[in-house]
Amino acid sequence: MATITMDMIKALREITHAGIMDCKKALQESDGDFDKAEEYLKKVGLAAVEKRVDRATDNGRVTFVVAEKKAVMVEVTCETDFVAKNEQFKELGEKLCVMAIENGYTEPNDAMQAVVNELIATINENMKVKRLVAVDIAANEFVMGYNHADGNIGVLVKFAASNADAFKSEAFKTFAFNTAMHVCAASPMYLCDADVPKDYEAKQLEIFRAQVASDEKLKNKPEKVLEGIVTGKLKKHYAEICLMDQVFQISNDDGLSVAQLLAKFNKDNGTDVKIVAYERFLAGA
Repeated sequence: MATITMDMIKALREITHAGIMDCKKALQESDGDFDKAEEYLKKVGLAAVEKRVDRATDNGRVTFVVAEKKAVMVEVTCETDFVAKNEQFKELGEKLCVMAIENGYTEPNDAMQAVVNELIATINENMKVKRLVAVDIAANEFVMGYNHADGNIGVLVKFAASNADAFKSEAFKTFAFNTAMHVCAASPMYLCDADVPKDYEAKQLEIFRAQVASDEKLKNKPEKVLEGIVTGKLKKHYAEICLMDQVFQISNDDGLSVAQLLAKFNKDNGTDVKIVAYERFLAGA
């Protein structure tokens, strides 16, 4: 039987990130053979994964990778905020994004979860690939990504232009980054009013008409005036939930909407840049 020293235990721990006592036991079981000890820890850890699958994963991290022709953003959830800030957990998200890009994944799958399970075996906490979005990037398109704080929020914004040279200027890159920050802060529900589902719009109109009908100050107003007030309420609501109608929240002293600021940017730079799509993930939501 080989003598198991503290240096051996520390060395195995650096490789596997397992606990000291687990490393000691693994070395004892493998008679000091590092390869066998590492395999032992993996088998024991993965066997324990099944015991953790029902634990709640209310924390997590959002990670994105933007490649030449595709951008991917994933949300991986975990049990505690402590693990969500772990460097290994951050690296896991990046690994999953690259994996999705290379294999053309458009949603979470067993292959990705298998990679997650390997970290579960090391960290001893339940984790799941909760969401994944893959965004194709054409030759005349550009995707800007943004992470807030410790990866609590992740954003991807896709732009398009007739000439891809529009994306090369520092002015555009600043505008694109600020737009991604705006999406992070303002949390729009839709890109523009044309994207709002008709049933959602009908429900809001029903609510606004009821509000107007119950307002004593308006009871003697003509129907046309009342309907105008309802329309105004809907427009104001769209300014709250539609990205293009929202007041731009980053470096905007003039109080312009996203659409107005984009139009100004295009005029100032002789471009025809458009915002065509966005994705926003809030970890644990």
